[in-house]
Amino acid sequence: MALMNQATEPAELLPFVSVIMPVRNEGNFIAVCLDAVLNQDYPQERMEVFVVDGMSTDATPEIVRSYQQAHPSLRLLENRGRIVPKGMNVALAQTKGEIIVRVDGHCKVAPDYVRRCVDHIRHDHVDGVGGSVRTMGETRTARVIALAMSSPFGVGGSAFRTVSGRTMLADTVPFPAYARAIIDRAGPYDEELVRNQDDEYNYRLRKLGAKILLAADVKSEYYSRSSIRSLWRQYFQYGYWKVRVLQKHPRQMKARQFVPGVFVASLAAVLAAAPWAVPGMYALLFVAGSYIAANLCAGILTARRGRAADMPLLSIAFATLHLSYGLGFLTGLVKFMGRWGNRTGAEPIPGQPMQRQ
Repeated sequence: MALMNQATEPAELLPFVSVIMPVRNEGNFIAVCLDAVLNQDYPQERMEVFVVDGMSTDATPEIVRSYQQAHPSLRLLENRGRIVPKGMNVALAQTKGEIIVRVDGHCKVAPDYVRRCVDHIRHDHVDGVGGSVRTMGETRTARVIALAMSSPFGVGGSAFRTVSGRTMLADTVPFPAYARAIIDRAGPYDEELVRNQDDEYNYRLRKLGAKILLAADVKSEYYSRSSIRSLWRQYFQYGYWKVRVLQKHPRQMKARQFVPGVFVASLAAVLAAAPWAVPGMYALLFVAGSYIAANLCAGILTARRGRAADMPLLSIAFATLHLSYGLGFLTGLVKFMGRWGNRTGAEPIPGQPMQRQ
């Protein structure tokens, strides 16, 4: 897919781009993210940047304000709802871009990110575009978590995490750029979904006939969680909220997304049966033994990209991804039991009140 050379095209003929950054408590990383966005090689007069702050309790808003004097196109908005879909909708109501780019507050996009996204949307007959993400870690634990999140064993067939160097149509992409026309057709983000809002939104776009491109030349870096505990919380929520996506869009689900829930349910069943019957003990040994063997084999293969000494922690990271997502999915099935057929409404995260605007 050949890209046009924007350098030969007058700036006033290029599409106006709105970049939206929904963030909360990103004080340790927001400067890196902002520097990457504000130093794009796309004409600055053809861009606006919205940071939508979800009521941060750290220095995030102050850091953003410190950039505004030198960057008049940068705006800081308040998201009283705190979660990403509410922040996206707050910003979308105020943007004027012909192309909308969503950037996460914990990532770093390449200097040509916006330009390449714009080129693909204009010349490749697609409605959305993103690229494979390189998952990074700032500490040893974070680096091992990044390895697990970049492994097919860790995250299944998530193309944008496990595929690089290929351009292809995809179900979903990270940090996407969309043509404004398709956003206007799809409507706002689903404000019920604390997690999985991108999967749900991209599914709605594809139902409208939109084509979403995973482009080899669109590059970004994502900085992973820094602890096993925070990774557990993140993937528990992914599994939990995936149930609501399932209830709203059953055809959006892939078989691989049921695997962690089935695994955790099977493990719980054989654990319960093992003390009471010999077949239950054998079943427990089979289920647990098969998983441990697969985990260790995947750890050996994946550790080749890191250090052999990281393998024990890598096995823990793999187990955390699978068990937390599976347990979250099963919890969601119980919590949302009465919501089948109900595609509206809001449900709080377990143990936390729902934040409303």
